[in-house]
Amino acid sequence: MRFTDGFWQIRPGVTALYAQEAYDIWETAHPADGAALQITAPTARITKRGDVLNRPALTVTLSSPLAGVIRVRITHHEGGLWHGGFALPGAVAGAGQARVTDADGILSSGSLTARVTHGAPWSLVFELDGKTVTASGHKSAGYIRLSPDADVSHGVAGNARTGLAAPASDAYVHEQLDLGVGELIYGLGERFGPLVKNGQSVEIWNADGGTSSEQAYKNVPFYLSNRGYGVLVNDPGHVSFEVGSEAVERVQFSVPGEVLEYFVIAGPTPAEVIERYTALTGRPARVPAWSYGLWLSTSFTTDYDEKTVTGFIDEMARRELPVSVFHFDCFWMREFNWCDFEWDPRVFPDPDGMLERLHAKDLRVCVWINPYIAQRSPLFAEAAEQGYLVTRPDGSVWQWDLWQAGMALVDFTNPDAKAWFQGKLRRLVDQGVDAFKTDFGERIPLGVDYFDGSDPERMHNLYTQLYNEAVYEVLVEARGAGDAVLFARSATTGGQTMPVHWGGDSTSTFTSMAETLRGGLSLAMSGFAFWSHDIGGFEGTPDPAVFKRWTAFGLLSSHSRFHGSESYRVPWAFDEEAVDVTRLFTRLKMRLMPYLFQAGQDAASTGTPVMRPMALAFPGDPAVEYLDRQYMLGPDILVAPVFTASGEVTFYLPPGAWTHLLTGERVEGGGWRTEVHGFDSVPLYVRPGAVLSWGARDDRPDYDYLDGLALRVFPGGEGVASVTVTTPDGRVETFEVDRAAVTEGE
Repeated sequence: MRFTDGFWQIRPGVTALYAQEAYDIWETAHPADGAALQITAPTARITKRGDVLNRPALTVTLSSPLAGVIRVRITHHEGGLWHGGFALPGAVAGAGQARVTDADGILSSGSLTARVTHGAPWSLVFELDGKTVTASGHKSAGYIRLSPDADVSHGVAGNARTGLAAPASDAYVHEQLDLGVGELIYGLGERFGPLVKNGQSVEIWNADGGTSSEQAYKNVPFYLSNRGYGVLVNDPGHVSFEVGSEAVERVQFSVPGEVLEYFVIAGPTPAEVIERYTALTGRPARVPAWSYGLWLSTSFTTDYDEKTVTGFIDEMARRELPVSVFHFDCFWMREFNWCDFEWDPRVFPDPDGMLERLHAKDLRVCVWINPYIAQRSPLFAEAAEQGYLVTRPDGSVWQWDLWQAGMALVDFTNPDAKAWFQGKLRRLVDQGVDAFKTDFGERIPLGVDYFDGSDPERMHNLYTQLYNEAVYEVLVEARGAGDAVLFARSATTGGQTMPVHWGGDSTSTFTSMAETLRGGLSLAMSGFAFWSHDIGGFEGTPDPAVFKRWTAFGLLSSHSRFHGSESYRVPWAFDEEAVDVTRLFTRLKMRLMPYLFQAGQDAASTGTPVMRPMALAFPGDPAVEYLDRQYMLGPDILVAPVFTASGEVTFYLPPGAWTHLLTGERVEGGGWRTEVHGFDSVPLYVRPGAVLSWGARDDRPDYDYLDGLALRVFPGGEGVASVTVTTPDGRVETFEVDRAAVTEGE
């Protein structure tokens, strides 16, 4: 949201009050964090006693919830509107130390220090290992009032006619943090535009807009700077970011109401920022080895029954195409009944027997759900009578006809409603369902009442967290931690604890394939470790070239699913070469499972994503900072998907001797390469000196990785490498490999 008119003026109808000085600073105690500083920051300089009268002031509190993290709370009226913060499972008391000197107040936490200077002008500086990384200076911390006719840019991030758009307010608190020369900003959730966010206006407001729009399914008010720090705005409501867009020297973030709270999170590397961020907000959970295999779907609006499903699975087996999971999309339930959690008897008359037959084929089963109850569902009357649905202020059930006729919304703030919903899922798990695709969760209305009195604006983004938690708890209860997995579309801060997430509704084009990757890399920079997408695109039917290129990309992602809307995504529907491409890259992924599964284990320990943007993997290399058409798969494999019909691809290799994984060709990095690849290839280069754990099987993802394990040593390294392998049943072995004592490639 933009409040100013250029550098000198503010927009019509806007009244802006800025912190002008640190009038006084004293040591205090934060109720959760312990040691803290509290600063009175009047909105004018106090030069005489009379200046304190009729004068608004901001209260700024500094504390630390975790070593290397500093909490900043800016308050106009403490009793005013605040949407509350996110769950912080990693917060600890006593991480910070506070002191006040004649010159300034200092709050230190690990390598990070916040320093606020006495007097005018307002100056709050953040130092990492003694070096300034960002600061809040003159006209940075502000309280904004809007008149009814105020002329401001308000990114609604939704359709105002549906009641889903972020509402306008008459009061905002904002902060602006300095952007240094060459400083770049990443993150803010799964966003499909440029990976570098500089110059963008970003609204943190979940919406179902597809991958070809500025809207996002997964909005995360966290950004990461290449200067060695990150920032989380601790507000699940509507947060508006201007990233070097309104004030080109600053990142501005604003929230409606009277209170703004944010955390500055230390690095110095991007991976260390994400490690601290996920330590605070929750680590990604471990996911089972079987989930890394190929997921095959019915697609959305196609016609299917058990015969169709069995035909697909048997044909995949006949063509030696390993499948690990079969997914039933919406029409496993009867139309107009979503959700009633009942198999449509017209096409699945024997669901118990069918699931048993699928398990006998060594498959896991996933089914689609959403958090809505359509009016024709037999569950609607039951839920309405019990008070399990979100209501309007007049007490009536909130309903509309978008998506499903008479659709209502389960109220997960009601413990009884949550337990009721979970009971329906437990019956499916007992029947043989192994995973749930938790679709939707973004179309959450305003102007409604929740059981626990939650603010509807707070709940718009946070609803998905409660929804996914309800489902995930059932799977953990039934399968145990480490064997539970979702396939989720919507998320916000904390959602990374319940993987996997997929990229939403793309179109079946090379352009959409590229924007899908940008979204995944942006999500990775936001603390999400596991990610997938619809191979071939969702809307429309891809031509064979798009399908084959997307298949290679999809099987070189952490998780891989064939899925579409109006057409099947079985490879022989495109051409025989598509079958060969699927076989090649599926088998390659199975061989890589010891390596990929360990990357997933490491992600659960540190938060480092399995698919890593180049800027995350190679900090300090200026050539990688804008790259969003390639990535590292785990620590050692560089992937550059092909986004052209011709097979031409241009990509960057960092310095060193890189080896193509498929051909063994060795090339020198430190520059750009343009290559032409057939459908059976892709730029797939192994990092200099890497030692890859290479599995003995290519027919399934969940095997004993230690049985027949090979350690492949690649040129370009020296000394001893340590390689850890974790098996699906939890055994861990670490190998010390002397690179000089083995033949290259062993």
